[in-house]
Amino acid sequence: MLASGQAKAQIVGDDGLWLAGAYSFSDELGGFHITGVRGMGTKADPIVVSQELISATPVTLVIRTTRPIRPFESPDFYANGILYMRVEFLNNSGQAWVEFEFELQELLGQASVFGDGLSFDQRTTDKSNISSDSFAEFNRDFEPYDKLLFRNGKIDPQRTGAFGFLITDFTPKRQFYLVQDPRIPTA
Repeated sequence: MLASGQAKAQIVGDDGLWLAGAYSFSDELGGFHITGVRGMGTKADPIVVSQELISATPVTLVIRTTRPIRPFESPDFYANGILYMRVEFLNNSGQAWVEFEFELQELLGQASVFGDGLSFDQRTTDKSNISSDSFAEFNRDFEPYDKLLFRNGKIDPQRTGAFGFLITDFTPKRQFYLVQDPRIPTA
């Protein structure tokens, strides 16, 4: 049974959209499969996106709002520009991942810039909202892009790993992208 305020995700029809909180999530750009989505997007109930990656190449999660955009309003009714996320991966690539990088993009294939308002909570130095169960360290890079690079760990083939972070979007758009890049050892 779900606690009050928690939302169960659902997949909608043949379009491959998974719904949770005020957002939908899609693997439509290929290279991976979403296997589950749940949560509201709050600190107490982050949106959890479970995925299976079938290669060690970058893949892109498409994120869209499903409710009206109203910054700083209740996440029960609006996409408010504050999205706590946890992403869980099954490594089905056949190779160990020794680093993992995330990049936010407002426009597909273009680096996020300061003026777009989209970031991994760039306005604060608080690191308590960033976590991983598989990597001991991370770096946040801002401008001319918004990236999180996790290091000092690994996710072996057929193992799972999880990451948590806060996405803020102070000039919210209806759609943005999360590039997910598992890194393999280099010779």
